[in-house]
Amino acid sequence: MKLPELKIGKLIAKVPIIQGGMAIRLSTAPLAAAVANEGGIGLIAASGMPFDELRYEIQLAQKMAPDGIIGINVMVAAREFKGLVATAIDEGIDLVVAGAGFSRDMFAWGKESGTPIVPIVSSAKLAKISQSLGAAAIIVEGAEAGGHLGTNRSSRDIVPEVRAVVDLPVIGAGGVLHGEDIAAMLRLGANGVQMGSRFAASVEANGSDELKKVYLRANNPEDFILVHSPVGLPGQAIRTPFSEKILMDKAPKPVVCDSCLKKCSHKYCIIRALTRAQQGDVETGLVFSGKRMREIHEILSVKEIFAYLKREMEEIPD
Repeated sequence: MKLPELKIGKLIAKVPIIQGGMAIRLSTAPLAAAVANEGGIGLIAASGMPFDELRYEIQLAQKMAPDGIIGINVMVAAREFKGLVATAIDEGIDLVVAGAGFSRDMFAWGKESGTPIVPIVSSAKLAKISQSLGAAAIIVEGAEAGGHLGTNRSSRDIVPEVRAVVDLPVIGAGGVLHGEDIAAMLRLGANGVQMGSRFAASVEANGSDELKKVYLRANNPEDFILVHSPVGLPGQAIRTPFSEKILMDKAPKPVVCDSCLKKCSHKYCIIRALTRAQQGDVETGLVFSGKRMREIHEILSVKEIFAYLKREMEEIPD
């Protein structure tokens, strides 16, 4: 099966793969640029970044992948959501992907600047509303995905429902790891896929070696759990001492609060917990991950990931 191009507005990705925007600071310029240079769409995870840092990452990614497509992923739940989107648009970002909540306002910002806005949704109803508001494409995320989840249903069930009600490009997300997964999504009516876990466990991902070791050690279904996020959504994570404490409602409450979220339960500080894991403290850090991370047994470069995906796709009959 030949990989089709993915068209989002005026953007044309030679390979229909969007790299998931993984915060905090897992998806920075080196990862986004590497994906963009392979013909996919690279995303910088903007949530939790000061505006100046986001500007730096965007400029660096654009320099590293001058002919590639670079976007940002940002949580609607973030207090600085509007400012992060405005900063990215000001830096000439190619597209904005937004999840962990829904914003009607962002479509007007995109229309005013000519920037494609791509919401992450988990239902046909929200996909249809997004189209009416001016979305450029729809990412459909199911329960297989890592991080914040909006549903307990599989993306394989939701994608056909979304395809039936919108005329926009549809991108399937959640549990996409191999060529056969891409082919399955395309057969369901998707125009492309978003992949997070495979790129989290890549050379270019900005995670510590200790974090990547946790990915490779998570080999069993029981290694993956759902935790309650202060954002107000369930989050899919790898079982660690800290996530166990969350389950038992014994996670330490924040001593100081940066007011990074619009609404927060203050049960624990998710930004700091994710940052600790990213920096290598996997004992007191939170490790978000999709369930199929257990099928990943080695850290590969982005170039190697694209090579094997293309090879697998070539072996699949049309």
